[in-house]
Amino acid sequence: MFGLGWLEVGVIAIVAIVIFGPKKIPELGSTLGKTLRGFKEEISNPNDETNSESESSQ
Repeated sequence: MFGLGWLEVGVIAIVAIVIFGPKKIPELGSTLGKTLRGFKEEISNPNDETNSESESSQ
């Protein structure tokens, strides 16, 4: 995973738990997942607004 070993991933996880707390980690993961999903959908299916703006400027 990104060229990191298990030791580095473990240290990052421990630091994240210390900083955010064990209750906040699932909320952060959920928010990150929703953000990435929305970003991926916008890239694969551009909406009509961007198409109409580019057509009206020509």
